Amino acid sequence: MKILIASHSYIVDINCEKLLALSQLESKIEVTVVVPKKWQPGGVQNKIIETKYRQEGRFQVVPISNFSQNHQGLLTFGTDLISLIRQFRPQIIQVEQGSRSLAYAQMITLNKLLGLQAKNLFFTWWNLPYKLNFPVSLLEKYNLQNSHGIISGNQDGAEILRQRGYKRPIKVMPQLGVDERVFTPQAQPELAQQLGIQTDEFIIGFVGRFVREKGLLTLINALTILPKDKSWKLLLLGRGDLRTELMHKAAENQIQDRIIIVESVPHDQVYKYINLMNTLVLPSETTYKLKTLTAIGWKEQFGHVLIEAMACQVPVIGSDSGEIPHVIGDAGLIFPEGNTQILADCILKLIEKPDFAQHLGEMGYQKAMSQYTNKALAKQQLEFYREIID
Repeated sequence: MKILIASHSYIVDINCEKLLALSQLESKIEVTVVVPKKWQPGGVQNKIIETKYRQEGRFQVVPISNFSQNHQGLLTFGTDLISLIRQFRPQIIQVEQGSRSLAYAQMITLNKLLGLQAKNLFFTWWNLPYKLNFPVSLLEKYNLQNSHGIISGNQDGAEILRQRGYKRPIKVMPQLGVDERVFTPQAQPELAQQLGIQTDEFIIGFVGRFVREKGLLTLINALTILPKDKSWKLLLLGRGDLRTELMHKAAENQIQDRIIIVESVPHDQVYKYINLMNTLVLPSETTYKLKTLTAIGWKEQFGHVLIEAMACQVPVIGSDSGEIPHVIGDAGLIFPEGNTQILADCILKLIEKPDFAQHLGEMGYQKAMSQYTNKALAKQQLEFYREIID
């Protein structure tokens, strides 16, 4: 099976692990990944990534000249794409830029013009209802009508596509998996000592942006109502505009000495800090509001840090925002978003019942290993391709 995948996401080598695993599942699988030659990540001024060709067995990353260097929806590729597709002749074409992607429409059209008869798929994270105006509505209609399958990163996204009339197969799975070689249970006594963490302290952890939609104020409020005799600390990994307000609220409730903040940790070092945690909390809060089916705001699309914690056998607590309850399932604790008391009860339960916490950690680990490693996701993706081709 020859598989062509296009996305700016794969300019980063670590993001390619699932697709590399896909190429290694069977000897007859070849994976070619198309990436823009130049990309400006996050719209950061004066920072342009120039991608390089990469080959590893039956897996290759091919930089192609591109138009738009910082807008996913407007990204399209130059004429060198035509020669690549003509030579490779894929059976699967997957573009990971969403339903309104010009690059996807470009691939669909080339598929037709070159007579490839490949199956067209796209990946999307989008999980909020929306309304489109012309000509974007026409672009999405063209893309959906010519899609043989869709991979959605979450259940809400799949439901929205169904509501928009899409009737062909949809697979729900994340774009990227967890690297179990890095995120694995490992004691970190030296780091604990460096951060002033005592062996008898229960460490409540958070990894992510310090912004309101991540629910950090709810987490701080929950900690203020824990029994005073409990020994705990809060380990926050990340940065953001909410830091000052968080520390002000902590000081008001005299818990500022229990909070440890660590900024700018490289992703391949995050596992060390997660392994210090007795629980990882993702208290995300939905912020979007609907007005004539137009959504403005945000809802948790997946919560990748959850599967990283689960892979480290750290029990997780998450709100019921977006995809979080589906990721956790029965392998952790879920509370209604914004509910301070129930979140506090969840934390207290893990503090007071270490055997139960250990059980949840083991369940989360098993779920991460069976469903969310790069190899596990590669297998799911291959099964979906076969369903589409058959």
